[in-house]
Amino acid sequence: MTLLPIASLLIATLLSAAPAPNEPQAVTVTVTSLVSTTAAVRLYFYNTREGFLKSGKWAFSKSVKPGGKSEFTLPVELPRGDWAVAITQDLNNNDKIDKNFLGIPTEPYAFSNNVRPTVAAPGFDECKFTVDGPGKVVSIVLKN
Repeated sequence: MTLLPIASLLIATLLSAAPAPNEPQAVTVTVTSLVSTTAAVRLYFYNTREGFLKSGKWAFSKSVKPGGKSEFTLPVELPRGDWAVAITQDLNNNDKIDKNFLGIPTEPYAFSNNVRPTVAAPGFDECKFTVDGPGKVVSIVLKN
């Protein structure tokens, strides 16, 4: 009896069980302290430093209706790598981020890592988190 076929079968089984490097991973985004329990919350997912916070440059976005609750959990599938999330809550339901004359948002917003900018918008590196396997949880507090 030769061990070569058994070893080949074992190696093939192990390789097929390993997840592909770019296979999307389960990530849970939890958002708390919503200002409104009815206004839509928009989440913008970025995976590049160059596109961060630039209109239309997000990898994808999701809209969530809080359904009378002040928090929600959103499961998403993200490829491995660095990601950042920007969140806005559209209090007047006009489908845009309202800003004052200085360009500062007048509606609630937040960023991953709970970065709270004081003078300028945060950078990607401040907000990024790394997806390197399933089960990642990203908690964000949305405050006005």
